[in-house]
Formats: sequence, C-alpha cells, structure tokens
Amino acid sequence: MANRLSGQTSPYLRQHQDNPVDWWPWSPQAFDEARARGVPVLLSVGYSACHWCHVMAHESFEDPAIAAVMNELFVNIKVDREERPDVDAVYMDATQAMTGHGGWPMTVFMTPEGEPFYCGTYFPPRDSRGMPGFERVLRGVGEAWATRREELTSVGTDIVRRLSTRVVRPASANVAAQTLDAAALDSGAGSLQKSYDAVRGGFGGAPKFPQPMALEFLLRHHARTGAAGPLEIVAGTCERMARGGIYDQLAGGFARYSVDAEWVVPHFEKMLYDNALLARVYAHLWRTSGSALAARIAVDTCDFLVEALGTAEGGFASALDADSEGVEGKFYAWTPEQLIDVLGPDDGSWAADFYTVERAGNFEHGASVLQRLAEPDDFERLSRVRAQLRAARAQRVPPGRDDKVVAAWNGLAIAALAETGRLFDRPDFVSAAVAAADLLVRLHLVEGRLRRVSLAGEVGEPAGVLEDYGDVAEGLLALYSATGDARWVGIAGDLLDVVLEHFPAGSGGFYDTADDAETLAFRPRDPSDNVTPAGSSAVAGAMLSYAALTGSARHRNTAEAALAVVAPIVSGHAQFSGWAAAVGEALLAGPAEVAVVGAASDTGPMERAARQSNSPGLVLAVGRPGEANGVPLLEGRPAVDGRATAYLCRHFVCAAPTTDPAELSAALRVWE
Repeated sequence: MANRLSGQTSPYLRQHQDNPVDWWPWSPQAFDEARARGVPVLLSVGYSACHWCHVMAHESFEDPAIAAVMNELFVNIKVDREERPDVDAVYMDATQAMTGHGGWPMTVFMTPEGEPFYCGTYFPPRDSRGMPGFERVLRGVGEAWATRREELTSVGTDIVRRLSTRVVRPASANVAAQTLDAAALDSGAGSLQKSYDAVRGGFGGAPKFPQPMALEFLLRHHARTGAAGPLEIVAGTCERMARGGIYDQLAGGFARYSVDAEWVVPHFEKMLYDNALLARVYAHLWRTSGSALAARIAVDTCDFLVEALGTAEGGFASALDADSEGVEGKFYAWTPEQLIDVLGPDDGSWAADFYTVERAGNFEHGASVLQRLAEPDDFERLSRVRAQLRAARAQRVPPGRDDKVVAAWNGLAIAALAETGRLFDRPDFVSAAVAAADLLVRLHLVEGRLRRVSLAGEVGEPAGVLEDYGDVAEGLLALYSATGDARWVGIAGDLLDVVLEHFPAGSGGFYDTADDAETLAFRPRDPSDNVTPAGSSAVAGAMLSYAALTGSARHRNTAEAALAVVAPIVSGHAQFSGWAAAVGEALLAGPAEVAVVGAASDTGPMERAARQSNSPGLVLAVGRPGEANGVPLLEGRPAVDGRATAYLCRHFVCAAPTTDPAELSAALRVWE
C-alpha cells in the first residue's frame, strides 16, 4: 500500500509513496506522533533531480529490512527542499554546523520538538568506503535515544540556540554605517577576477558551476567602469560553457554543473532557475558585445525553457532529472557507432569529429558528451545533422521531469523570457511569460499571499517565502516593461507590500519566512546568494525597479538598506553575493528611468535604444501621451512635436526630453 506521501503536491515526495518506510510529510501531526510514541524524528531532505537522493532511496528506503528499523525506532519525515526551502535552510545550517559540510540527500535526527542532535548527508546501506552504513547509524541513534535521551535533547537545544543567535545577528555590528558603494563593488569584482580560470573560464576548479549571478554582476560592473577585465571574464566563461558538454548541443539548456574544470562532463540535471538566469546573462552579453554566440545561446535557452519545461497550465516545471533508465547521462551520451547508425558513415564520421566523439569517450562506457568547440564550415550540414540526432535521441527513454511549478523560479523565467523576447523580436517568448504570470496570479496568489508550489493546476499548502515574493515581483516588473500592461506593476506593488509588512528583520534586513508562517526551530535568514538570488537580494532588486517606476522613496530606501546588510559579503565574497552586487550596480547607475511616449507605430526606435542599453537595472515604461495608466513614470510626459519622445530620469530627476534615439543611447552611457 502507498504511504502518506501519495497525495502530496511534490513529485519528489510521490516518488517515495511506495517505499516500505512509513513516511510522513512535514506536518504538526508527524511531530505529535513522535511525542506520543516517545521516539525521535528522522528527517530526510532531497529533491527530484538529485542523483544521490535516488541512490539512497533505492539502496535504503526501498530495502524492507532497513525500512523496518526506521519504522520501529523513528517517525520518518520526507521533505522536498524545493517545496520547503525554509525547512531545508534550518536543518542545512544545523548539518553544516555539526559536520562541517552539507548537501543532499540530507539526513537529520531530531527531538520531537524539532531540535537536531545528529546530522549527515548520504549514508550507504552498509559500511562502505569509510562511511558507516545507514542501518548501523539508525540502530546507534536509536540506542543513544533510549539510554542518553537527556544528553541528546541538550545537544539539540544548544544547536538551536547557537544557530538562532547566528542567524539573526546583523552582518556587521554597525549596519547603519554600511553602504554598498563603489568601493565595495570594485572589491567584489576584484575578488572574482582573482578566482577566474583564465584558461578554461569560470571560477575555481572542479566541480565547476556556471554562477550566472556573478556573471551578471560583472557585466554591470563593466558597464559602469568601462574596465575590460570583467567583460573578458564573462565572454570567456560564457563561450567555454556554450561550447562544452554542460550545454545540450542538440536541444539547448544548461546542466546543473560540470564535474570537471573544462565544462566537458556535466551532472546532467537541468534546473529551471539555472537556465532562466543564464538566458538573461547571454542576452545581456549580446547586448554589450554583439556576440553572435551569445545571441544564439540566449534564444536557444529560452526555446528550451518553453519546449522542455513548459507545463500545460502555462507555468514552467522545476527540473529534468540527471538519470534515465537508472543511469546518469544515458539520454545525452553518444558513441561513434551510434552516430553512424543514425547519420550514415559520411555524416556520422563528420559529426563524431565535429562534436568530439572519440572511440575512448569522454564519459562512461566509451560514450561521449557532445561538445561544439568551434563553428562549422558548413552550417547547413550541421543543421541537418543536429535535427537528425535530436530526433533519434527523442526515441530514447527521457529523464524524468519534476512538474511542480515553483513561484520564485517561474518569476525568474518570466523575467528572462520577457526581456529576451523583446531583445530578439520573439513575441512567443513574451506570450509564454504572460501565460506564466497569469498562472501565478490566478493559482498561486491566494487571499493576497503567495503559495510556493503547484502541480497540474492544484496549488500546494506551503506558503511563499521571501524569494518567491522578490523573484515574482521582479518578473512582473520586467513583464510590464516588455508589454506595457500596467496591471503587472500593481500586482508587483501588492507583493512588495506583503514583504514590507511581514518579512522585515530590523537593521535593514529580511527574514526568509513571514512573521505569521509556521514556527520552525528558528526563523531562517540568509542574505547570501546561492544557486538562486537570496530572498533579500531579489526583494532589493524588485524594490529598486518599483521605486524607479513609481517614485516611491520608501521602496528605494528599503532596497538601499537591504543591500547595506550584505555589503561586507559583496566586498570580500562576491561569488556568494552576485545578485546583491548586480542590484548594487543598478543602484549606483540610478537606475536609469526611461519613459517613452508616442503613437504605437512610432515608438519602436526609441524603445530599441533603451532596451539595447546596458545601463544596469534600466527601467522602461512605454505609453501613449496622456495615458499613464497608473504608472507615475509616464505621468505628465507629452510627445514633443507629436513625435515619439523619451524622458530619461535618475534619482527622480529628469533630463530634457529627446526625440532622437541616438541621443537617448548616448545619454544612457553616462550616469556618473
């Protein structure tokens, strides 16, 4: 019989519904059960695209003997970290504090009050490679609980006390004196320069992650300073990634990271958030440098978002798994023989040479991950070969897809599609962004508050966290600039009002959960960017854009205060604060506020001048003369001599209007 996970919103939880483990979803009832039985709680946290999560599930959670021990000694709770990032954050802090490292699957033993006393990550079923077997760990913890319960409870209480103190402590003893200024941003860019791999692109060694937020910061830093180094880092990294195996050379889309330092062999899971963030980086790189490669990757990545991750309801699914048929990367890898079977001897040999598919292979079992190390001599031939290989690959068993719609990540996708659609004249991308925004407003916005996830048109119970509000507001404001539909500004403002009321932490910062959210062991607050923008960074960016459109000093001041909290991280550790630094560059640049008014048939050249500017964080409002539609930036903006007219403002101060797109472009290149 299926266990309690069978009716859950999360596809990851449903994957465990037939385990012999008596799983509970995260709920007060599970902790009540632990108190009633007088046993500890075993918390297992993972996510659908996590390879080692599946390994541990197969080895241990599907093993009747191990499951019997789990059921006898513990109340077992399964959590999808993507659905409950608040729960994940609390217990990942504990895991890192107790073990010195973290990761998924995460395994936490805690009291019935939710206080962790023993933590780990992956455990093999039996003792192996110096790691204790999971069954031995289970019995050991069970024995310790039976004989030393008071000691374990004391450990849990102490861990929670120490982490609570650390989490709420401001980033500096004197937050009011901090500011995310030019010196801090210059220092942050310098720290990235030092860790840049000038030979292979990216930062550091293996495993190597794309780090799109750091790249976006460097693009904006180049725009402000004119320094060549930041642009060289972005261009070099983006080219190496686009030509390597981390990028799907047949269907587009980036894998999560490369297991090597050369971007050759990826960990094959594909995440919505990575691809949304990277699409914007490549679009902005094209806007800055004119790179044809960047243009191709930006467009192809957005095509991937729509084609591979689009859901029937109009949103975007969370991820594609790394595995198919239980083998990581099987769907993506090729041998020379397989290429010849599909393409014939001539095209097959040509494809093997072009995509670097050698007999020894660069992956497992003599297979290779396709690379595109140079441009072809014959683009028509490549187009034909690529289409044939993609069609043949479509006959393979595909990786699983996590179909849940996460509000924050859909906000990132909305921004990417809206902006890329306008830059590259792809109205279908803008339409996809509108459909996703409609879904979030229709389904995820419940009584004025965001819900984090939905599946197949059914919204889940977990409340939206700070990143949901920040990323969705950011996406809606980008969608306004792409469409001119003012309702998106109003909804974004409503979301930011919720943030102002329910998330402040004092000293300019924010908690990651609302003040009326479920009470956890402690209230998480992490200002550093990880694989996605920190909630506080996302909110700061949205607040700044909203202030530029509406003239709200309150929202601008809130953005400045939130960035001040993270200033020390930007200055010394920009890899962990890329989005905060990018928003900081927008703050220094104004950001530029551009209002374009005129007849719909006349504003195109002026709009293009604004959209193609790399002025950090530029906000664009387009309308008809005398029709502000509730957007203050458009109020009182007549068309000069009946011609399309642009008004450029910064810090709520405006320059003289212009009817010359070239003059607008030139003005946008100067802001200091």
